[in-house]
Formats: sequence, C-alpha cells, structure tokens
Amino acid sequence: MTDDLSIDVNGETLVLDASGAAWWPEQATLVFADIHFEKGSSYARRGALLPPYDTRTTLRRMAEAIARRAPRRIVALGDSFHDRDAAERLDDGERAALARLGRGAEWVWITGNHDPAPPSWLGGAIVPEIRLAGLLFRHEPGVFFQPGEIAGHLHPCTTVTRRGRSLRRRCFVSDGRRMVLPAFGAYAGGLDLRDPAIGALFEGAFGAFALGTARVYAVAGRGAFHSMRRKASEESQPNAIAIATVESP
Repeated sequence: MTDDLSIDVNGETLVLDASGAAWWPEQATLVFADIHFEKGSSYARRGALLPPYDTRTTLRRMAEAIARRAPRRIVALGDSFHDRDAAERLDDGERAALARLGRGAEWVWITGNHDPAPPSWLGGAIVPEIRLAGLLFRHEPGVFFQPGEIAGHLHPCTTVTRRGRSLRRRCFVSDGRRMVLPAFGAYAGGLDLRDPAIGALFEGAFGAFALGTARVYAVAGRGAFHSMRRKASEESQPNAIAIATVESP
C-alpha cells in the first residue's frame, strides 16, 4: 500500500487495509470480519435473486490482501459463513481457493452468531475468542468494556460527501481502546455509524475510518480522536453498490 493508515489500540499498532482487513505487523497477523460466504445463495433460497458470485469475489479480495501482507496468522472474526449450511454450498473451485488461502499461515476461526459451528475441514483453530498479546479477538463487542477488544458483527458504515456527492462506505471504528472492523463480505450490509449500538461502545471520542478505492480515510466520528498516523510506504440486504462489485465468472 502506498498510504497506510495506522492506529493504536490498547498499545498495539494496527494498519487499516483498504480492503477492510486489519494488519498487525508486529504479530504478522491479518484480520477479517464478517466474511459471510454464500450470502447470495442464502437469499436466493428465499426468493431474492442476486448475482450468485459473491463468494468468489470475496475470496479474490481475501487473496489479494493476503498476498499483499504475507501474514503468518489469519484471524476471521466470526460470521465467516452466512448460515449453518453455507459451507456445503461452496463449489469445488471455491473450496480449492479457500484451501489455497490457508497455505503458509496459521488460521484462527472465531465462531459467530451466523456460524456457531464452522466446518472442521477448514483447518486451523475454531474458538469463541482468542487473546493475543494486548488484543482480544471476538465476534460481538462485549457488553462490558475489555481493553484491546477487536470485534466485528455490527458492519459499521458511514456516509461521506465529496464534491457534492454522498457515498456510503464501510468503515473501521475505534477509540484507541477497542475497535470494530467493517464487514468484509461482498454482500454484507451495514449499520450506520450514528446508530446507538455503535455509539454505546465508546464512552467518549472515537474515530471513523472509511474504505476508499486504494486507501483508508479518516472521517468524522465523535469528538476529537488523534490516535492515528499515516505512513507513506509501500444493512442487512446487499445494496446496489455491493451488487455491482460482484463479478460474473
């Protein structure tokens, strides 16, 4: 990346990748939240016909982020599969792509409310949460504050206005003590940054960091938040923007 944006969370430095993943250089750990494999096929079962290629688009984006960062460890923060049967709906090509992603890295699969029992054939560890150094990785943000918590589940989004045009973008949210990642899945919806479910997680100021095409942008959160630096170095239903990004085979 040419313009990495980094923030400190409980004393640990995390790089916010433009893909929506978080990169922890000190631990060579890459973190994805809310991948939601096979959400498209789940909706199709209920009569909502969407382009059925969301899983392969998500796998491609994951592969690009993994190639860019070369992690030794990969953590998936739960809801990696959209429902209990989603893993069985992966085709042979998608299973092979997922297997390729697992080569050369230790995988940690956090259980989520959509996938409380991820399939054992995934390999790696399947756990409800895991603490690594100063950070605690789990799916849902805890009701009671725990310093260093890194979670997903809420799919935070914000609206950014540029040149008179409003764009809805996924975003990271953090106050320097805990962080919520954006959903990574192609069809994952989003919860507005102003929703009380997000605001209630933070006692004071917090920052919001919106995903752009090639970089992450600090945008308005709440109050004055300064625990970030940029280093020059290398809704439930999917919306129209998400659908437009899903590739045909």
